[in-house]
Amino acid sequence: MLRIISISLATLSVSFGAIDFAKEVQPLLEKHCLKCHRDGYKKSDYKIETRAAALADEMIVPGKADESLFIELIELDDEDPDVMPPSKEVRLTKEEKKIIRDWVNEGAKWDENIILKMPAVVDFKRDIDPILKKLQKDEIEKLKQWIKSGAPWPQENDGLTKRVHSQILSAQKVKLESQMANYSSKIPASGAEFHMIAVPSGTFEMGSTKREKGHKPNESPVRKISVSPFWIGKYEVSWNEYEKFMVDGGRRNKDGSKQFPGPNDSDIDLVSRPTKPYVEMTFGMGKEDYPAISMTQHAALQYCKWLSAQTGHFYRLPTEAEWEYACRAGTKTAYSFGDKETDLHKYGWFIDNSNFKYQKVGKKLPNPWGIHDMHGNVAEWTLDTLSLKGYDPKQNNDPWARGTDLYPRAVRGGSWNDFPDALRSSSRLASSKSWKVQDPQLPKSIWYHTDTQWLGFRIVRPFVLPSAEEMETIWNTGIDHDTLE
Repeated sequence: MLRIISISLATLSVSFGAIDFAKEVQPLLEKHCLKCHRDGYKKSDYKIETRAAALADEMIVPGKADESLFIELIELDDEDPDVMPPSKEVRLTKEEKKIIRDWVNEGAKWDENIILKMPAVVDFKRDIDPILKKLQKDEIEKLKQWIKSGAPWPQENDGLTKRVHSQILSAQKVKLESQMANYSSKIPASGAEFHMIAVPSGTFEMGSTKREKGHKPNESPVRKISVSPFWIGKYEVSWNEYEKFMVDGGRRNKDGSKQFPGPNDSDIDLVSRPTKPYVEMTFGMGKEDYPAISMTQHAALQYCKWLSAQTGHFYRLPTEAEWEYACRAGTKTAYSFGDKETDLHKYGWFIDNSNFKYQKVGKKLPNPWGIHDMHGNVAEWTLDTLSLKGYDPKQNNDPWARGTDLYPRAVRGGSWNDFPDALRSSSRLASSKSWKVQDPQLPKSIWYHTDTQWLGFRIVRPFVLPSAEEMETIWNTGIDHDTLE
C-alpha cells in the first residue's frame, strides 16, 4: 500500500513540474525568436511558427535537449558570435533557458493548433492616422517623400560619425570645383596607396535604347542626368587596401562591433568591421595588386567609413549615375572606347581573355578620363537599389535610387566571368540573396558574398560634404538593422 502511495505521489510531482507550452514557452519564442524566424522574413531559412517547422532538421529533438542545435545556440556564452538571440537582441535569462531546455526534454509538446504569431506593433488607423491629422498638408507631403525614399532613420550610434564629419570639415582645403585635381594617398593603418581621379560636374544621357546590342529593359528609359563633381578611384579597391580592414579588427560580434571595447579604442577601432572569413577569400587567384572580392555592399560601405575615419575625407560607393558618368567619360557609345567588341580585349578582362580568374588592377588601357577597369575584371557595387522596370524618369539631378530592400541592389561594369554585353557602360546587374548560398552560417553573414568571386568595388569622394546624418545613412544603407542581413 505504501509503495502505491509513493508511486502516486511521484507521478503527481512530475505532472505538477511539467512545462506548459502555451503559458511558458510560447511567450518566450514569440518574444525572442519569431521576429526573425518566420515565413516571409529574411533572417534565416529556419522557421518556428509551427511545431513541425521548429523541429525540422533536428534543430529541436524531442526528449533530447543535449542533441538539439536550438538549445546549443541559446546556451552559448553571451560573448559568443553565434549565440541566439544575436548580440543586439534582448537575452534569454538563465531561468528562461531552463524552461525551454526542460520543455524539450519533456518531449517538446506543442498543440498542433497553436501557431506562433507576431503582434501588430503599429496599426495605421489606431496609431498613425491621429498623428497625420495634426500635420499640415505640406508636412504630410514631406513625410510621404521621406517614406518613398526608403524612410532612412539616423542610427543611434552616430557619435563616431559626427566626430569623423567634424574632422573632415576642418581639414577641407579644396573650396572650388576648379581646384579639384587627381591625387594619391596612403592608408595610415596599412600604408597601402590608393589613387583618385577628379571628375567634373556635367550632364550625360544615362541608359541605353533597344538599338544597342545587348540592351536590357532595365537600362531604360534613357534620361539626361546632371551630376555634381566628385573624385573616383582610379582602380578597383585591391587586397592591398582592403585586407587590413577585413582581417585585422580583432574579435568582433556578428554586427561588426568590438566584442570587448576599451576606453582607449580609437575611432578606427570603433568602426564596424567584418568577422573573420571562414574560407581563404582570394580563392587562390592572387592577392598583391589584385582586386578585393566577395564582400557585401554593407562590407564595402563599412570599408569606406573605416577609410574616412583615418584619412580626413568622406568616401562612399558611387551612385549608379556617378558610376556610368565616370565610365562613359564623355562618350555615347556602348563602351567608353566605341562600339566594337573586338577592341574590348585592350580595355578589359572578360571571359575570353581572363583565363577564368581576376587579374591585377590597371593592366588594361584606361577610359578617356584615365580610369581603369571600368569594363570587366570585377563587377562593382553601387549605392542604388535596382528596379527591373527600369529607371525613374523623374529623377534627373544626382539621382540615387534609395530603398529598404537589400535585394536587388545595382552592380556595374561586368567581370572576368562575363561576356562582352555585360561590360557595356549601361549594363546593370541585380544582386541576389543566392550569392550567399555557400555561407554555412545561420543566419547568413552580413559581410561576405562567398559565391561572387567576381564582385568588388571602387570608392567615390563627393566634392560637397554631406551632413553627418546623411553620411551615417549612406554608410548604413547596405544592411537591414532589424534582421542583420
